[in-house]
Amino acid sequence: MKDIKRVFDTSNGDHIIYQHPPMYIAVLGGIRLEGLDRMRVTLKIQVEHLALRHNLDLYNDNQTEKLIRKIAERLEIGTSVAAAALTDLTDELEKYRLEELERIASASNQNQRKLLTPDEIKAAQQYLSAPNLMARTKEDIGKAGVIGEEDNRLLMYLIFTSRKRDNPLHIISLGSSGIGKTHLQEKVSALIPEEDKMEITTLSGNAFYYFGQQELRNRLILIEDLDGTDEVLYPLREIKSKKRITKTVVIKNTKGETRTVSLVVEGPVCVSGCTTKESLYEDNANRSFLIYIDESKAQDSNIMAYQRKLSAGKIDLAAEHEIQEQFKNMQRALVPITIRNPFAESLLIPEEVFKPRRSNAHYLAFIEAVTFYHQHQREKQHDKETGEEYIETSIEDIEEANKLMKEILLRKSDDLNGATRNYFEQLKDWLKLEDKNSFTNVSARQALKVKASNQKRYMIALQEWGLVQKVKGDKKNGFGYEVSTYEDQAQRNRRIEAVMDEIVQKLSVSSSRSPKEVQAVK
Repeated sequence: MKDIKRVFDTSNGDHIIYQHPPMYIAVLGGIRLEGLDRMRVTLKIQVEHLALRHNLDLYNDNQTEKLIRKIAERLEIGTSVAAAALTDLTDELEKYRLEELERIASASNQNQRKLLTPDEIKAAQQYLSAPNLMARTKEDIGKAGVIGEEDNRLLMYLIFTSRKRDNPLHIISLGSSGIGKTHLQEKVSALIPEEDKMEITTLSGNAFYYFGQQELRNRLILIEDLDGTDEVLYPLREIKSKKRITKTVVIKNTKGETRTVSLVVEGPVCVSGCTTKESLYEDNANRSFLIYIDESKAQDSNIMAYQRKLSAGKIDLAAEHEIQEQFKNMQRALVPITIRNPFAESLLIPEEVFKPRRSNAHYLAFIEAVTFYHQHQREKQHDKETGEEYIETSIEDIEEANKLMKEILLRKSDDLNGATRNYFEQLKDWLKLEDKNSFTNVSARQALKVKASNQKRYMIALQEWGLVQKVKGDKKNGFGYEVSTYEDQAQRNRRIEAVMDEIVQKLSVSSSRSPKEVQAVK
């Protein structure tokens, strides 16, 4: 074997061969492509008729030194020859691994990205350019298998669509356990092409840092349960805000030298997740739209009726699948384009909304998302100075956005969190139905089917805000309570709706004016 030149043969990925005369090295089982900070291998090293097998991490200097000494002792060659062979082998394996990662990423994108036929392009464009796009979309999402949640499903779909833009939106679904948060997310995400989304059940603390640099760009990241991802909240927040995350790791090469490697993952990304714990995700929630799953009895009845029909074989699953494929093709027909909103300076959010700066940014961004979805109905224009192509927001886009944003802004203006607000509204409805003025914790808990621990938390908050007060009783026999006001939410709703409706009315009156005149409308 002395006359054989150095050869690195990767034709069999599970049996990589490296010839470094007089050594013949086989990498048994190949190498793992993930985890660039380690190089765990099983080697068969042979010199003429002598051979040894060893498992080690080639990036571990101590393990490598021990193997070099073992090779010298058993195979009867110099340590310098063994060290040179392992160093060269490590370099070749590094190159091979990076090339394989690039090849797999490239092949994955090419294989997964579907090219639409002329007929599919025509059908998608016809749907997107026809009148009443939002109403038809809301209805057809229902035909695709989403039960109820009319506004939530359309809002979520538009946010998922925003993944194609430079500033995607994010969404968190909130609700009790088993109420249908994941179901809604799964059903709506079924309308998004597979190549544009990534579904994640669980995440480790470092998971985001080991994606390819471009792997997540403009992707929809679906997290089934945010409650199990405490470690990943920071990188999740950073990739939302900064559109990239970076982590520096320290590794040792075969010579024992320490060096640092920067792991960079670029966005932007659109993130969707589900949780039962609203208060734990405030930092991420501030960067996301929060929707609350419908927990009403009417929604329960609708879902159970669908389940019975499905079990009886009366649901046309083929038709649902056809609609899902139609929506995926429509998503593929949407292309990135700049949005300009000539009415933006006149769009003021109500004063009652908490954290107005971020809420205002969400409001304007959502209007742009609605405009983006209507791109086949908007005339393309070009900036006279830069030549940039863009489309403009219309008053109709603002009206459609307002319909869906009212509930979001109402929630952002509420003193109570979503779960407490839902309990309070159910409590008021029950008291009205029973024609009662007072209640006890036990009677309310039994009527509303609420856990004692949850009810305790709700009642503390309601009393702190003066919405419920004690009227009788003591700790031993229990307290009686009364609702202080039945109109707190209704009054706030009317004020916020009035502000938003008034702005649209003024814009409509001014729509015949030039953009500069429209921007001056207050």
